Amino acid sequence: MVTAFDLKLVGGTVHLPGGPVRTDIGVRGGRIAAIGATGDAGETIDCTGLDILPGVIDTQVHFREPGLTHKEDLESGSRAAVLGGVTAVFEMPNTKPNTDSAAAIEHKLARARHRMWCDHAFYVGATNLNAAELAELERLPGTAGVKIFMGASTGDLLVSEDSNLARVLASGHRRVAIHAEDEARMNARTGERVPGDASSHPVWRDDESALLATRRILALARAAKRRIHVLHVTTPAELELLGQNKDIATCEVTPQHLTLAGEEAYPRLGTLAQMNPPIRSGAHRDGLWHWLGQGVPDILGSDHAPHTLEEKAKSYPDSPSGMPGVQTMLPLMLNHVAEGRTTLARVIDLTSAGPQRVFGIIGKGRIAVGYDADFSVVDLKARWTIEESWLASRSGWSPFTGMTLTGRPIGTIVRGRRVMWDGALADMAIGEPIRFEAIEFG
Repeated sequence: MVTAFDLKLVGGTVHLPGGPVRTDIGVRGGRIAAIGATGDAGETIDCTGLDILPGVIDTQVHFREPGLTHKEDLESGSRAAVLGGVTAVFEMPNTKPNTDSAAAIEHKLARARHRMWCDHAFYVGATNLNAAELAELERLPGTAGVKIFMGASTGDLLVSEDSNLARVLASGHRRVAIHAEDEARMNARTGERVPGDASSHPVWRDDESALLATRRILALARAAKRRIHVLHVTTPAELELLGQNKDIATCEVTPQHLTLAGEEAYPRLGTLAQMNPPIRSGAHRDGLWHWLGQGVPDILGSDHAPHTLEEKAKSYPDSPSGMPGVQTMLPLMLNHVAEGRTTLARVIDLTSAGPQRVFGIIGKGRIAVGYDADFSVVDLKARWTIEESWLASRSGWSPFTGMTLTGRPIGTIVRGRRVMWDGALADMAIGEPIRFEAIEFG
């Protein structure tokens, strides 16, 4: 018998561009074929009592492959992603060796094939040496764009001088992702670090380090007429400034900075709370929520940056910065919805429509006929506790272990194939490279 659809999702509340509707979805050939679907299907999934969101896209993860795979790799990181309801990721270039050439991008894509559970794209890292090549590198298939580290973080990718930043911005046309911390100011303030005290991390890498770098990159981007995307913004002052420059700049916030406050996090977690830019005060966290309510952040990214517990156990400041987050991103935000800090519609905009809009992703970011059949299926009422046994990251820990949440990812569907359902994975990884308008259409 010929069936109308390969897959039907029935009985769920579907979050369409116009709002939530109780309806059925028909999938054919990996794409959405009908909303309000009638007809037979090869597979039917009962979503009664569940909400079907557009597939969550995490545009900032560090999966550490190649070279640092004792912390994470493309398989384990993407497995954590789909267990957390994430259907696609952009992976960062600070690996060993750095992802800063065509060969390195090709190598990562080859490593990802048949190993990554979700769809994926890879950033190419800007250096002082490859600026002239970036216009070509950013147009390689499977490339998310160019990433600039203005301040040193994990790895050795760094472009800190204005003259070199200007050269990078002059080479190419796609939006450039920015880690905005001022290297010179941080170098001058290393004396602010207190040995053994991770709470001095935000004193060293202070507000002004972030704000100064953001001011500089905005001026350079405007001079170059180049669009930028400022990652993991941690200060309300930056969001106010970025809100005045939306013609040229978009920006990201992370669940960690929306959830943790330094006054509580550093005494409880020590170096496990250490990341770049830092977890700051409760007042900073509240300020981020204010500007989120004003609509300034465009994207929510996890900045999943795992290190082993052994590495994190080193005494500050010898301990590395970064924490896992791809698996807990959506659960944390569903809990914030349940507790009234934001709306589900805003979370959808930050995690699906926003990434599509900012980066020109083809076929993802909304539930609409013709789009990829990517869905994050959630139970908004589920009450549960994050346990270590649930975590898939090779690092084996989370700053949110033991936290009780309301709202849980139940299913992750990528291009019409169920890769995770109720905590169980499919038989094989099916992730494919993400496609972008800037590459496909020039």
